[in-house]
Amino acid sequence: QETEETRANLPRNMIENSMFEEEPDIVDLAKDSTTFPALDPDEVVYEPRSSRLLVRGLGENDMDEDEEDCESSARLLGMSFMNRSSALRSSSSPYTRQAPPSSCSRPSARTMVVCVFVLVIVASVTMALYFLPGCTFTKTGCRKPNKTTPLEPVYPLSTNGELFPWAQLRLPHSIRPLSYDLTLNPDLDSMTFTGHTVIQMSVLHSTKIIVLHSANLNIIKATFKAARDVTVLEYKPRQQIAVKFPEELKTGQYCVLTLDYSANLSHTYDGFYNSSYIDKAGNKRVLAATQFEPLSARKAFPCFDEPAFKATFLIKISRKPNYMTLSNMPKAKSTPLSNGLMQDEFEKTSVNMSTYLVAFIVANFTPISKNASKTLVSVYSVPEKKEYTDYAMDAASKLLEFYNKFFDIDYPLEKLDLVAIPDFLAGAMENWGLITFRETSLLVGKESSPLEKRVVATIIAHELAHQWFGNMVTMSWWNDLWLNEGFATYMEFMSVQTVFPELDIEIQLSVRFRAMDKDALNSSHAVSTEVNTSEQVEEMFDSVSYEKGASILLMLNASLPWNQQFTKGIIQYLKQFNGLNTGTDDLWNSLTQVCRQNVSEMMHSWTSQKGFPLVTVSRKGNQVTLMQEHFLLTSDNGTLTSSLWNIPVTYVNDSCSLAPECRQVFTLKTKSGTLKLPGNVKWLKLNYRNTGFYIVHYGDEGWAALIEALSTNVTVLTPEDRASLIHNIFALSRLGRVSFHQVLNVLKYMSKETETSPVTEALLQLNIIYRLLDKRLEHDLAARMKSYILDNFGPLMDKQTWGVEENVSKQELRSALLGMACSLNQDKCIQQAKALFKEYVKSNGTTRIPDDLQQVVFTVAAQSEEDWSTLLGLFSATTYDAEKRKMLRGLASTQNAWHIVWILQAGLKGDIIQTQELPLVINTVCNGFTGYLFAWDFIQENWDRLIEKFSVGSYAMQIIIKSATSQFSTKAHFDQVYGFFSSLKERGSQMRSVQEALETIRLNQRWMDQNLPTLQKWL
Repeated sequence: QETEETRANLPRNMIENSMFEEEPDIVDLAKDSTTFPALDPDEVVYEPRSSRLLVRGLGENDMDEDEEDCESSARLLGMSFMNRSSALRSSSSPYTRQAPPSSCSRPSARTMVVCVFVLVIVASVTMALYFLPGCTFTKTGCRKPNKTTPLEPVYPLSTNGELFPWAQLRLPHSIRPLSYDLTLNPDLDSMTFTGHTVIQMSVLHSTKIIVLHSANLNIIKATFKAARDVTVLEYKPRQQIAVKFPEELKTGQYCVLTLDYSANLSHTYDGFYNSSYIDKAGNKRVLAATQFEPLSARKAFPCFDEPAFKATFLIKISRKPNYMTLSNMPKAKSTPLSNGLMQDEFEKTSVNMSTYLVAFIVANFTPISKNASKTLVSVYSVPEKKEYTDYAMDAASKLLEFYNKFFDIDYPLEKLDLVAIPDFLAGAMENWGLITFRETSLLVGKESSPLEKRVVATIIAHELAHQWFGNMVTMSWWNDLWLNEGFATYMEFMSVQTVFPELDIEIQLSVRFRAMDKDALNSSHAVSTEVNTSEQVEEMFDSVSYEKGASILLMLNASLPWNQQFTKGIIQYLKQFNGLNTGTDDLWNSLTQVCRQNVSEMMHSWTSQKGFPLVTVSRKGNQVTLMQEHFLLTSDNGTLTSSLWNIPVTYVNDSCSLAPECRQVFTLKTKSGTLKLPGNVKWLKLNYRNTGFYIVHYGDEGWAALIEALSTNVTVLTPEDRASLIHNIFALSRLGRVSFHQVLNVLKYMSKETETSPVTEALLQLNIIYRLLDKRLEHDLAARMKSYILDNFGPLMDKQTWGVEENVSKQELRSALLGMACSLNQDKCIQQAKALFKEYVKSNGTTRIPDDLQQVVFTVAAQSEEDWSTLLGLFSATTYDAEKRKMLRGLASTQNAWHIVWILQAGLKGDIIQTQELPLVINTVCNGFTGYLFAWDFIQENWDRLIEKFSVGSYAMQIIIKSATSQFSTKAHFDQVYGFFSSLKERGSQMRSVQEALETIRLNQRWMDQNLPTLQKWL
């Protein structure tokens, strides 16, 4: 799956606390898991938080916490023998007490008397404690209640008041679904649907229950083996239903469960949801589509909704005659129904699929089709936008051919549909055989620039890569989401680089730098990390799973000594596990087999711990010592880590620094290592072309040598190496290892810089500081920072042209330079942009603004009252989505308070501005001085509506939280943000993005406190 924001900003679709699950109402007798025999798959693995015994029957009438403590303490004293005896229980059943041994010594009379005496004392103490007022009993009487060990229930209550027979987020593994037969009857007038699901299953372990997922479905009838009606219990907090049987289902048995149900079409962006658009004639057109990843197939049909439960699917959908339907497989037949509707039946899937990859659409879309690589490829859109589908067809056909050859495994289905959906939150979704997209991610105008084509090509490449990584071979659980997303992100760059060299994609440094910025926070997570709640599943869709995942694959490939080893290793992985589910170790083992070196040993350190290393270089003569430590921005005594990474350190020096052959590799596994240089080396540059996921500090002398080399000749290093020096020096300043004076020293060479990646990185970093100063009301310093930027980059800004530019890299460069110039109100830039907009309006849209300049022009236009209204009219009339989106960003960049309030409310309402664009609107509003506090107030006031639209933990919510808080840098704002999120409890307080926001505000505050004096002196 691809998140839109990743591509829109270059850069998608994206906690270790379980506050989200409702506490069940009934508790069961605690099972001491340390002494129990191994549990069957159906038995709850339960570990009490303390040795306290839990007793059935306390749950119906709530006690306050003081009473709870005394009650259970008393029970514990009186019945502790039960825990001790549990070790003696039969291994065949944990619940049956064993018969006593047949012979034992007879106790003496004295022993009997002592035993009775002890029992009387224990009983007395137990009763005394039982009747004490509620408190934790101490020598000094009743003090504070002990709140450290709350009751931990075992089985929750289902909706009808019965005990629900399962108490975990993950389903039991006693049943395996083999096939689903789904019949769906959507009614697009009433926005409801009915369904009939038949699941064929195999029993892997004897069990009396079948537990599966269902969310917001009204189960009307359930039958088992087509004869017997059965009762279905539901536990809503975990979206689970259970069928209980009086007799056991036996291992090896095959059985059939049939469920009839009704539901509303979803009004959010997941499950089976309704969407609409306005056609050319001004009529509202309604359609229904699906988005199931990660946890929403259960909202369309009852199912085993976890990636490891793969099965086949046969799907039938009814529709009005003027609609068409699509699903993963080709249509097998259409049958008229007695009610005037048609029923379309699709072929049974020829592959086993995870539920999140199932998809179906009811709409009136128009296709273009062609045969490519023995597969029928079609691109669907609303009829009005058919003219924008040609490029997607061309790109998909070429990329499909590339992947078939590259992976040495053919795409397995007969057809591949790419569908542009008017309302779609993510960038795209890799449903097998039916890939769904946002319109901006798939549709390209015939006159569009290479830059816009590149966005579409990379998203198509990402989703097509998933047909192998994710669909054929699927992660076993969401903790290893990176196996899907990291690979697809890596392959999108690699494939587009090969198939479309003219798009000049390189290795997308900027995206990877941003992933490092996030991963430097204490609130980050390991690439492969534990996932225990549905919100944590949602939060896995972030830059660590995507861009860091891709980056460590790039680093591995770059460090392997023989060409093609990496490719052979991933082909081996795909062939070995085709149709199966895997974990991270499976990938490393496959690569180890092929690569003739221990890949597992090297890569484990990169996936099992959060963060990345800082490598510090110190040199004495020809001897260079490298030291590694965790690059952690928030480090105090509580968070200091002893993390070590297995780092393939690459380096070049002044004698040979540009060609790949110049690169040398040194493996740093321990805290420090030493390498020797030839005698006459003047300077050393580590991390050649920034293919490694680490930051380098060269020390004063090392930095001075590199600065001198660049001031003499910019081209002694590759553009990627120059960009990485800029990123690293700003990161070290944020860490507090170098002064801001040192940062400015590195930037002195920039007047000679003309390449895109170093210039865009420098502008981005300086703009962050400028905006922080501006919003902290340090207006004098902000003005000086503005002057510094215009003095240093002004000559390069002035050289930029405003006509059509074909070179992609130059388009990126001028877009960044002119965007910065106009945002800083450089007069020449403002005048040019205004003139272009005036000409555009006057020509009634026939004069084209070059694609890469549209954002600059629309943003400048939106700053005037009259032009803002004109732009809003153009936005409403434009049908081409890429242009429409740039107009929207322009409108949201206004500094007029009334307009800001209007655009935020319009985004939430969803009629003039689609709600799917609200994260983009908020992000843009927050960049401006006027809007950022309005946006923060808006988020607080509308929080419940936002999480209803986008769900807690989703990538959209991550974007919204980051946008609203990342420019705060005072204690007052920290307290306000902390207070708001603390008050939310299960409505969002535990999100990782909240921890990230709080940490970022503290870091902004720290950086400002440390650097304001330097800035005053040096700017």
